[in-house]
Amino acid sequence: MRLKFLLVITAAFLSGPVLAADADNARMDTLVDQAVQRYQLPGIAVGVIENGKVVRRITRGELAVGEGAAINDDTLFKIASNTKAMTAAVLARLVQAGTLRWDDPVTKHLPQFRMYDPWVTRNMQVRDLLIHNSGLGLGAGDLMLWPEPNHFDRNDIIAGLAHLKPTGGFRADYAYDNLLYVVAGEVAAAAAGKPYSVLVRQEIFAPLGMQRCQVGEWSPSEVDNVARPHYRDGKKNIAAAADPARVDDFPSMAAGGIRCSLNDMLRWMQVLLDPAQTPGWLDATQRRALWTAHMPMPISQRLREWDNTHFLAYGYGWRLSDMDGQWKVAHTGTLSGMYSSLALLPDSKNGVVILINGEAEDARTALMQAMLKRYTAPAAHHDVLYYAQRIDHDAAQRRSAGHVRPAMPDRQPLKRDASSRHNGIWRDAWFGDVQLCPHEGTLRFASIKSPQMRGQVMHSGERWFVAWETQGEDAEAWLEFSGDAKHPVLRMRAIDPEIDFSYDYQDLEFQRIGDCP
Repeated sequence: MRLKFLLVITAAFLSGPVLAADADNARMDTLVDQAVQRYQLPGIAVGVIENGKVVRRITRGELAVGEGAAINDDTLFKIASNTKAMTAAVLARLVQAGTLRWDDPVTKHLPQFRMYDPWVTRNMQVRDLLIHNSGLGLGAGDLMLWPEPNHFDRNDIIAGLAHLKPTGGFRADYAYDNLLYVVAGEVAAAAAGKPYSVLVRQEIFAPLGMQRCQVGEWSPSEVDNVARPHYRDGKKNIAAAADPARVDDFPSMAAGGIRCSLNDMLRWMQVLLDPAQTPGWLDATQRRALWTAHMPMPISQRLREWDNTHFLAYGYGWRLSDMDGQWKVAHTGTLSGMYSSLALLPDSKNGVVILINGEAEDARTALMQAMLKRYTAPAAHHDVLYYAQRIDHDAAQRRSAGHVRPAMPDRQPLKRDASSRHNGIWRDAWFGDVQLCPHEGTLRFASIKSPQMRGQVMHSGERWFVAWETQGEDAEAWLEFSGDAKHPVLRMRAIDPEIDFSYDYQDLEFQRIGDCP
């Protein structure tokens, strides 16, 4: 009898944690499935770490819809701006080695570096490149980075910075930028005497065992298992064109160009959460530097309501905040057709990473909230559908307040005979030349250095705008002419108030320099 009793007690003890783990896994699967179904995602990979250990990997969907190849733990995704944390870690490794200092002037390593204000040029330090405090406007100069591919190189980007007028004071306010991360990559390369791509492989991928990650130039056919971005066409996901035979080491690599698998990202997270994973890779001083609040950020009403957030700041490549009383370190990544999100709760060594190969801003937000709340507010039991409803409610409020693209039922191609006074070649100091020239009876806008920025000039009433050939309606822009006959000026303005900030049309100011060819 006694033996039987002990066996029953032992079985109950052992089955308890197992059953609890099974139930938790099932809940995580349910949350991912809710996101996939609610937002009709083409593919997703989600990883979860608890107490420093990987406890769940969840994958759904295909590399490209309709082609049958399933996403798995080793599928490569564009991690977009989650690259920034890796760029910061490369610099931290160089600081640790004594190759450079955080407070080095940028011009010490890049003598050609210039900002619009000479004083800012002299005083900009390496650390300033990482924390969005330059005084530049939100996304300033991003049209040199994307849409991709284009013909801007890193030298063009560094030279273009001198022509971007600030919208705020240096070190006074937070405004997210990408160009200065490109500069940060070039600072690292100049200080170490090696290209940025070589440094990332040497300082991060190799020592941490991130075997599938790709940076710089590489071959998708040789690497294989690469997710393709998707865009939405009504209710359908349409796969973007496949990568070329060789992916180039494009200029924005240090700001958002790395690709990694779910397994790679989980390894990255484990190393960040637990220094014992890789003794000596990054010392306590540099780890602390990465996750120190260097630049305060404004706290949105959503963060206050959803997470009871009281603190929000930018570190080196990371956003730092409190979530329901717990310390949170996180970042997101956004490229056309690819979304990522990574969040860590360092005090409990928990973390979640989400990789999606579709247009998925709201899906990313709702899923990450539901996954993290399992740790920060478990009693609430909020799922993806709960946060999706709140997101929809916020969007409806913005629409009712007028934050919506104006209806243009009368949009028509601009006829050639109506455009002659504005025909010609126009030049912006940082974006370069565009042609506004007749084409098949109408007027066509064509950027020389950014081939994706080409389209037909249309009109709605008296206003002119560009309907892009390869960008959606949400990226369309008004054309606004001013000045006099001797000094005409062309400016551009976004039509959609919800446009991605990287379409920084407001920073353009074209001068007419010649006639159409």
